Amino acid sequence: MSGLLALLDDVAAIAKLAAAQLDDIAAQASKAGAKAAGVVVDDAAVTPKYVTGLPAARELPIIWKIARASFFNKLVILLPAALLLNAFLPWLLTPLLMIGGAYLCFEGAEKVYHLFVPHTAHGPQEAETLDAAHLEEQRVKGAIKTDFILSAEIMTITLSAIDADQWWLQGIILAVVAIGITALVYGAVALLVKMDDAGLKLSQVGRLAATRAVGRAMVAYMPTLMTVIATVGTAAMLWVGGNILVHGLHDLGWHFPYETIKHAAEAVGGKGGFVNWLVTATIDGVIGLAFGLALIPVVGRALALFGNGKAAAH
Repeated sequence: MSGLLALLDDVAAIAKLAAAQLDDIAAQASKAGAKAAGVVVDDAAVTPKYVTGLPAARELPIIWKIARASFFNKLVILLPAALLLNAFLPWLLTPLLMIGGAYLCFEGAEKVYHLFVPHTAHGPQEAETLDAAHLEEQRVKGAIKTDFILSAEIMTITLSAIDADQWWLQGIILAVVAIGITALVYGAVALLVKMDDAGLKLSQVGRLAATRAVGRAMVAYMPTLMTVIATVGTAAMLWVGGNILVHGLHDLGWHFPYETIKHAAEAVGGKGGFVNWLVTATIDGVIGLAFGLALIPVVGRALALFGNGKAAAH
């Protein structure tokens, strides 16, 4: 009897340990996912453009193709790579994170720049010169490439936010965040791209006048909603990118930007609280915008050189 009681005590202890580990995984996954929020918002804001101009019946299948590739990118390629990097070359994480932050700054700043400087949009011309199947194939390939870059940033940010030392626990947390974020992003994208169709259907077949009015409002305000999401995504990119650069410099030994922003936020909003966060995020965003704008001509020259090299090769 005593042996049975001891066995039950051991089982109870293991169950408590497992429950504690699950709580830790959930807490760390939530914390890490929150740090990657800026990239997640941008991912959700960017993806709908890849189904623009394609048949409505192909919207959900296209989103599923991109989502499936995103799961593969995160779980099969990036997760093992992140764990190996963390185990054997941990000093590379901060520089890689900063490179990803610089990319976010560049992408966000480029969107702001194009608001003021006219540029040629190739979407309609592309749709005219390609049939739907080829256009879909090109769009999916482009979306998967973009997703891979954003997924790499999400996984790196997540890994940097994990406090656990065990590699298997890190792997589980990364997997939970990868699955959760991918499902959230592409579930939200699927809802967004079908919202106008749902609104149109409601406006046509709704039995109540109020229902039909809601349907018409969904169709009418969808462009505004997409603009708001894109704006929030751009702001989030600049804020997160600037924050990553500032914290990266702090980790590498240059503390001035981080300490200056910290003192400014505390002077205005005290320690902690929304005002403190808002001041910090605003300054980080301004830094991200300035750095991204400085990168635009550099990237332009690099692409020009690459293009000239390709031309010369031909």
